[in-house]
Parts: sequence; C-alpha cells; structure tokens
Amino acid sequence: VMRHGYEEAAMQAPAVQEQARLMMAAHGEKAIVQAAQNALRLEAEGREDEARDWRRIEAALALMAGPRAS
Repeated sequence: VMRHGYEEAAMQAPAVQEQARLMMAAHGEKAIVQAAQNALRLEAEGREDEARDWRRIEAALALMAGPRAS
C-alpha cells in the first residue's frame, strides 16, 4: 500500500481528523497552538514521524477554525 511518502507509522487521515475534532472539543481554538507545540517538542526530540502527524493535526485544526485562525 502506497502511503504518499509517509512512513508506515504515519496516522491515517481519518485518525488525524478524529484527533483534531477531539482537541477542538477539549481546547477550542487553543488546540491549534497545542498541536503546534506538540510538533515542535517532537521535532526537537528527533521524533520526526510523530511531529509530522501533529503538523497534520495542526493543519486540520486550522481548517476547522476557519479564516479567523490564519
């Protein structure tokens, strides 16, 4: 199965969307900042695959929040 260049550990799109929905419900628009902070921390730790997932969650949250968040 081709994964569009992502490692096998990368989150599937539905899982990204579900995580974004849960974070938005719990944290509102602050969820975008939380996702970005998670990604930065993981990048600093060298955990690129996990950081990439959090970047995808961050992008999904930004779409959910709409133009106000950009």
